[in-house]
Amino acid sequence: MPLSEHEQKMLEQLEKQLHEEDPKFADSMGADALRRFSTRHVVLGVLGGIVGLLVLLLGGVQFSNVFVGVIGFLIMGASVYYGTLRRPGRMRAPRAGRSKSGFLSRLEARWDERRKEQG
Repeated sequence: MPLSEHEQKMLEQLEKQLHEEDPKFADSMGADALRRFSTRHVVLGVLGGIVGLLVLLLGGVQFSNVFVGVIGFLIMGASVYYGTLRRPGRMRAPRAGRSKSGFLSRLEARWDERRKEQG
């Protein structure tokens, strides 16, 4: 269910205030925050983690070689770090005609109800 013009304007004002007060938080909580994960990074991170696990198990545990086990562990750690890297992004201005999810609509409805109850 799309928002009315008044609701869209109120939401845009709230988003603008949030960006002005705490831009890092607003950027991390934006709608495109999840899209910043690179699929390539995630896939290579998972593959590197599997390779690291194999090096740890096959090289370190099977042959009782501590040095190879540590190398496998480091490969796994580096792979997880690489897999969770985010692409650099810039803050975008909210679009006027963008439709919101049901969660945001319910949240805004509750907000409006509370505002009406208070005043």
